[in-house]
Amino acid sequence: MQTPSQAPTGTSFTIRMRATPDLHASGAIVEAVTGLGAVITGLDMVDPGHDTITLDLSCTTGHVGQEAFLAEALEALEGCTVVHVSDSVFLMHLGGKLEVQPTVPMHNRMDLARAYTPGVARVCLAIANNPADARNLTIKRNSVAVVTDGTAVLGLGDLGPEAALPVMEGKAALFKRFANVDAWPICLNTKDVDEIVRTVELIAPGFGGINLEDISAPRCFEVERRLRDRLTIPVFHDDQHGTAVVVLAALVNAARLVGKELATLQIVMVGAGAAGAAVANLLLRAGVQSIIAFDSKGPIYDGRPGLDADRQALAARTNRNGHRGSLREAMVGADVFIGLSQPNIISADDVARMAPNAIVFALANPEPEIHPAEAGRHAAVVATGRSDLPNQINNVLAFPGIFRGLLDSGAHKINDEVLLAAAEAIAQIVNDEALSAIYIVPSVFDPAVAPAVADAVARVASRL
Repeated sequence: MQTPSQAPTGTSFTIRMRATPDLHASGAIVEAVTGLGAVITGLDMVDPGHDTITLDLSCTTGHVGQEAFLAEALEALEGCTVVHVSDSVFLMHLGGKLEVQPTVPMHNRMDLARAYTPGVARVCLAIANNPADARNLTIKRNSVAVVTDGTAVLGLGDLGPEAALPVMEGKAALFKRFANVDAWPICLNTKDVDEIVRTVELIAPGFGGINLEDISAPRCFEVERRLRDRLTIPVFHDDQHGTAVVVLAALVNAARLVGKELATLQIVMVGAGAAGAAVANLLLRAGVQSIIAFDSKGPIYDGRPGLDADRQALAARTNRNGHRGSLREAMVGADVFIGLSQPNIISADDVARMAPNAIVFALANPEPEIHPAEAGRHAAVVATGRSDLPNQINNVLAFPGIFRGLLDSGAHKINDEVLLAAAEAIAQIVNDEALSAIYIVPSVFDPAVAPAVADAVARVASRL
């Protein structure tokens, strides 16, 4: 029998089976499941019978693909037949995670005449005479397009637009849940930058903002730049700027906890893609002075051969001492490690060589750059991108409130001042009494987060 691979978090599923009453009574079914490490959360009788009964066994496990092994073990029991296995994640996605609901009554002819023809014609004419009225008279004032080409889906790579749709639906659901923003998943069947930019331009009149998502680097930089130049609504690339905002908020609090100032921090970063470049740039804008950034080819330094325009811009602002050595060497004496790259690239020995009260943000998902328990042997603060561990650096802390503030203020653009204000608002949610090594950022379910971010963003954006 093969062994399942370890999952980042537990999975849950239900196995429907037919069994003899004697087998059920013997406890063999429970033993077969628990013997493979699964935790039973329910064993329900669906259909009783004299000779055969139908059962639903619900369980959770920390292993990917564990349901197949459990089904195999159950089938091996005499008198047991597995009918089907239902994965709770797939069940949640059946039919999609979004729907459209009207916000006005449609109970009678009068309602219909006002909401649609003939009454709607008057609203159309009003907007034709003054296009700015669309913001008040349509959904535009509360709508965001979540746009992707499916080339960088989560940590899974280029899966295509159809496979990206569940993520974009989820993103839209988070917009609604945390900030009451109506977001629409837009998955484009093109990788051409010109086509992406032109398509978003064409659909922009129906939206109050654009959220770019899961577009691979370096194309994402060009798409964002061109759209920001051409559109009169805010354009936000969450993979870049949402990540940067939450990392900065977490770093502000981590530095406060260990008694260090941002300007004095020696930071080593691994990962110079969309997220890494944005994090570095926002940290520099916040007052950080020293960053050594690494990509897959080593340290980024001014004059390194083969740098593209974006990495060259990063090189001009970082690694001021021109470090050209290894990551291990750069870690010596560093105050902060920030990973936005791949699993298991540093060790506990590397962390031990850092400065006292070191801070480690190992944000690769689902497997971080170092196991948090290993990092915690020597670091004062450890954060990851995982929901099953303390200090989750989660973009949900940022983007709902950011767009709520942008939409409420009627902003036409977004800049670093907006991002800095959002980071400060997130950081301030964690007061001195609550701040600890396992609580440097608030929970995504803290109801104070999105309103605080929205208020801070609106105050800045209204001046743009």
